[in-house]
Amino acid sequence: MMRFLQFSEPGFAEAFRTISERGETTPAGILQTVEGILADVRERGDAALCEYTERFDRLKLEAAALEVSKAEIEQALAAVDQCTLATLQLAAERIATFHRRQKEETWMTDDEPDIRLGQMVIPLDRVGIYVPGGKAAYPSSVLMNAVPAKVAGVGEIIMVVPMPDGVVNPYVLAAAHIAGVDRIFKIGGAQAVAALAYGTATIPKVDKITGPGNIYVATAKRLVFGTVDIDMIAGPSEILVINDGSGDPAHIAADLLSQAEHDELAASILITTDEAFGRQVADELEKQLAALSRAAIARQSIDNYGAIIVARDLFEAAEFSNRIAPEHLELAVAEPFELLPQIRHAGAVFLGHNTPEAAGDYLAGPNHTLPTGGTARFFSPLGTEDFVKKSSLISFSKQGLARLGKSIIEIAELEGLEAHAKSVAIRLDN
Repeated sequence: MMRFLQFSEPGFAEAFRTISERGETTPAGILQTVEGILADVRERGDAALCEYTERFDRLKLEAAALEVSKAEIEQALAAVDQCTLATLQLAAERIATFHRRQKEETWMTDDEPDIRLGQMVIPLDRVGIYVPGGKAAYPSSVLMNAVPAKVAGVGEIIMVVPMPDGVVNPYVLAAAHIAGVDRIFKIGGAQAVAALAYGTATIPKVDKITGPGNIYVATAKRLVFGTVDIDMIAGPSEILVINDGSGDPAHIAADLLSQAEHDELAASILITTDEAFGRQVADELEKQLAALSRAAIARQSIDNYGAIIVARDLFEAAEFSNRIAPEHLELAVAEPFELLPQIRHAGAVFLGHNTPEAAGDYLAGPNHTLPTGGTARFFSPLGTEDFVKKSSLISFSKQGLARLGKSIIEIAELEGLEAHAKSVAIRLDN
């Protein structure tokens, strides 16, 4: 049953800490395990990769068979009905359209007649996309990671996805085909992250790794950061709904459950200014939960990390939302665009009673790879900017260096860097 909390309660901070800190600790032994896997794959390459794939995924493969073949992709496409393929294509097109608006272009200034400055935007050569394949299959994760990379102009997209017992999910492979993924490998876990970060004889080394995974994958991404870039460390999923007593309790209950069914650590929180409405949501949630196919997962999530918080007003609700910076924020209020200016920190904001969080997960267009665990205070959703790098462009004419040279020399001398100063002075003297 959803617990009810009030900001004014003496024990509110402690009660909510259980929810907010649920994903901050790494269970004992995981760090050492992941460090060992990374070192092993780095040293032994394909041999280690094949051993871990057999151990963890019960899939015995030679190195040459780790890559998904064209025949397997064709079989997957044939197994997916045309209606589903059309839906995945529609999602890919909408994601691409949205992300094209994010693209940055190379630019140069002509503000000064004797100095030109600019920025060169260059797509990454090769990126690796991790797609989960454990408790569920996620073709949407394929699209949300691969399509922005493609729009950004990435040279090669490598996808890894675990296939326990050799079971190939046709929807994941179909999504990869639609998104333009170049190569796919049947590997997962920390060993897949290691292969992407360090490269093996079979798996090419990438420049960046994106995509969610379990605690082993997240830990591995954290450890290889610096050798390669990563998108972010994804923690347990979360949704916060702000409500003013308007709308249908059944709709809000369904939205809360849409996150609770993800995994046992997911958090579903409602902040409402109307306690009676909150009680209706709680009752409706129990009715809907009983009929869910993933009821056991959702039950544990709701019981441990679900909450309905009663606020004095929407200002108090928005203030608290900004403090916790939720991954998904629904403004389920009568006038959502009036409340929006009070929102500073959220991964994605869903405005109005007709905008369920699931719309953003799959088909709206914005990316569903979002900052979790309060990191929306400083992280942004995955986008095309994650798949490019930038170089500064600087061009001085002789006149430009003459105009600013003495000032450059002065700063160099302030720092005691004689050679820096002389590299300018020698040009001014000539």
